[in-house]
Amino acid sequence: MSILILSIETATPICSVAVHRNGKLLGVKETEVEKSHAKLLTIYIEELLTELDIQKSQLHAVAVSMGPGSYTGLRIGASTAKGFAYALDIPVIGVDTLSALAVGASQLSLNCDFIIPMIDARRMEVYHAIFDSALNPIDAVSPHVFDDKSFVELFERGKVLMCGDGAIKAKGLFERNAKVIVKENVLPSAKWIGELAFRKFEAKEFEDVAYFEPFYLKDAHTTVSKKQPLKI
Repeated sequence: MSILILSIETATPICSVAVHRNGKLLGVKETEVEKSHAKLLTIYIEELLTELDIQKSQLHAVAVSMGPGSYTGLRIGASTAKGFAYALDIPVIGVDTLSALAVGASQLSLNCDFIIPMIDARRMEVYHAIFDSALNPIDAVSPHVFDDKSFVELFERGKVLMCGDGAIKAKGLFERNAKVIVKENVLPSAKWIGELAFRKFEAKEFEDVAYFEPFYLKDAHTTVSKKQPLKI
């Protein structure tokens, strides 16, 4: 059976959509223009399906990058995925953003022992996970604040590939370390989601559309006013 899955990636400033058949990429449409998700996401989906001559009714599932990442971006991606799921009566498949990014990094064939995908948080902080060369997770997704002691125990065990927009924070710290390769230009994309989504489809690992929420990892950032309250 030929399984068509629409994939959505909005966890970072990148707005990206892709379609896969049985986990193999058919096409992708994306941009790195910031704050473009709300404006472009549904347009890109319509354009990509038209380019591929695929009707919405032919889709078997919609996969969405579920975080961690941008609070607003993840909400837009999740609500769009839910809308397609309700309208077409198809399941939603949630795919971990960092796992999908690790899939993309693994295709560089750099023969590294570990892959650390990173998503930019604030200041020197990133959201990260650690995978071995076979893409088995060896550390849970968590926030991390960089310093000169970051990941030193891992470096003793082998060669490490860091990727994602958060990896730019590692360049200055590790650029002289022969065991570290930094590829900050390997970024989240819907094209990395399809393989993982297809595996979940075969295993029937679907989200409950009514209750599905992205994995924000942290609450939305809000700014507290510094003004003193009026005394009455």
